[in-house]
Amino acid sequence: MKSIDLNADLGESYGAWRMGDDAGMMPWITSANLACGFHAGDPATMQRSITLCMEHDVAIGAHPSLPDLQGFGRREMPIAPSEAYAQTLYQVGALDALVKAAGGRLHHVKPHGALYNMAARDPELADAIAAAVRDFAPTLILVGLAGSALVAAGRRAGLPVLGEGFCDRRYRPDGSLAARSEPGAVIDEPDAAVAQAISLACRGEAVAVDGNKVQLDTDTLCVHGDRANAAALAKALHEALEGAGLKIAAVERPA
Repeated sequence: MKSIDLNADLGESYGAWRMGDDAGMMPWITSANLACGFHAGDPATMQRSITLCMEHDVAIGAHPSLPDLQGFGRREMPIAPSEAYAQTLYQVGALDALVKAAGGRLHHVKPHGALYNMAARDPELADAIAAAVRDFAPTLILVGLAGSALVAAGRRAGLPVLGEGFCDRRYRPDGSLAARSEPGAVIDEPDAAVAQAISLACRGEAVAVDGNKVQLDTDTLCVHGDRANAAALAKALHEALEGAGLKIAAVERPA
């Protein structure tokens, strides 16, 4: 039976400000990418999200970002590879400390937002992020956009890697994500998101914004936790993927 991981970006509340429904998402996903304080998240939020992950046997990943709380990490900004290395190491280390204190084990690292998209196309930046993950723990899994520079950098660094596909985002013909500023870049209709997820998981393809098919080697699927209907969509995705004959499971981190 073919297996697919279903992940979500979670832990994105900050102080008194609440974002998403982590508890509602947990029964339907197999891995979570937890904000580490740079775009969202704070120590107490991180602890709560870790506890939920452990209660639901959801693999815990770090979701490092550019330092951009006000812009939710979705604004591109100049950053030297050396800065990206240090900031990634800092954020992964912070989450790992809380995971270890809770008796858990960090599973993977997936950059967030603008950092993710910049690393998808910039090999030098991607190499810096991959080096930070490798230097922290060489068995951590690096998650990046399928077919991107980040996945290639992870392989060069000797890391286990996962190519990621998106259930609720549109693609450009080159396999990059359509910018959120572009009309239709976010798939709002649940049925359309489910259809894209099935296509990615079963056939490794999505329909790009120009109507042509784009091939994507997808190991894990992302559903965003900051959607208004995120938990309902995660449930629908889980049920549809199982209905298509897929096993939904996190990829095991090497020992």
